[in-house]
Amino acid sequence: MSAVAERAPVASTPPRRQPRTVPRPAARVSWRHLLEYAAVRVAAGVLGALPLGVALRLGELGALVAWLVDRPHRRVGMRNLALAFPERPLAERRRILRRSFLNLGRMAAEIAHFPRLTPARTAAMVRFADEELWRRTMAEERPTGGLVLSGHFGNWELLVFAHGLRGYPVSLVHRPIANPLVDRWLAGLRARAGTRLIRKHHAAADVLRALRARELLVLPFDQNSTRGLGVFVDFFGVPASTNAGLARLALRTGAPVLPVFLVREGSRARHVAYQLPTIRVERTGDLEADVREATRRFSAVFEEMVRRHPEQWLWVHKRWKTRPAGEPRLY
Repeated sequence: MSAVAERAPVASTPPRRQPRTVPRPAARVSWRHLLEYAAVRVAAGVLGALPLGVALRLGELGALVAWLVDRPHRRVGMRNLALAFPERPLAERRRILRRSFLNLGRMAAEIAHFPRLTPARTAAMVRFADEELWRRTMAEERPTGGLVLSGHFGNWELLVFAHGLRGYPVSLVHRPIANPLVDRWLAGLRARAGTRLIRKHHAAADVLRALRARELLVLPFDQNSTRGLGVFVDFFGVPASTNAGLARLALRTGAPVLPVFLVREGSRARHVAYQLPTIRVERTGDLEADVREATRRFSAVFEEMVRRHPEQWLWVHKRWKTRPAGEPRLY
């Protein structure tokens, strides 16, 4: 989201409590974890020490190497692009995926600079397409918090970080990274902007508490959901098991759903946050039907943003992994 040096007063927003991260159960640390963590910290240290413009180019170089050698993820990405854009030539799909890898490289460079980012520096990197709309949204009187519809799009970490530096930290429902050392390091970076992490497997009570406190709550929406936790709705015309948590929370609490996406401008460290029209879910008395319809609406909004900026989405995730009963595997 946006970040500017001057903060607008918001009388309706309650005092923010100190950021708190729900503790993660102790995990065994292996030698592989140690080596991965060391590699991440060395790379972040090098990128963070360089001027941001130079770090972006170095991040792109690393991404191109990954594009060339990481055949498993390249294969997943090309399969996803064939499902989403069957009408597009193979060369164009390859180009989209390569640019998606480059976006990840630039993102890594920007994350490495988080410790050096100030509100003023972030203001130069991130702006809102409609600043006045954002101010009205933050000042709106409502009995509950807001649910942010977003996902692994653009620089999703900067979206949350910049919003926190503006003076409005968010709570983020977070699936821990497999490497506990890297997970702890990334949590520390996020905490610099006041982001409060809610571990996905311990989320229910803290999520409701955050909404009652009128906080902004971010639930990544765009990844495959296992059977039983998601509902099948179309994504690019293909049924995709989609997390129903956002819809259930909106229906239970009446919280508005705020679609927000950070779009990079070219290859620079310049981004625009687009806040799309607020979505209000509808109750008909049939809870499961309402959950499915709300999830379908959310998915359509997300799909439209990916169609506009396909190179900024994370194509290497197995988005269509879980299939409806009787359908063959896609990967």
